[in-house]
Amino acid sequence: MAACRFLAVLVLLLAGCVTMDAAECRGANWYELGFRDAMYGLQPMDAAYGEQCGKHDAKPDTAAYAKGWQEGKWEYDSRKRIGGTD
Repeated sequence: MAACRFLAVLVLLLAGCVTMDAAECRGANWYELGFRDAMYGLQPMDAAYGEQCGKHDAKPDTAAYAKGWQEGKWEYDSRKRIGGTD
């Protein structure tokens, strides 16, 4: 239980330091990135990704990210209800 909390805090701290280079911004699967963020229990990070990618004149696919995040959040909440996540 303590290890899970430590991991959750670590993920949140790292999420605050979103860094993406130009190639990552242009080649990202924005749906998968949104899904993953939600499954980690994170709030939507599209604004942070947009800021990072804007530095490289790249733009995230916010619609795909939002769809992935919504579906990941649904999955996360479903697992939480049945005791599958902490």
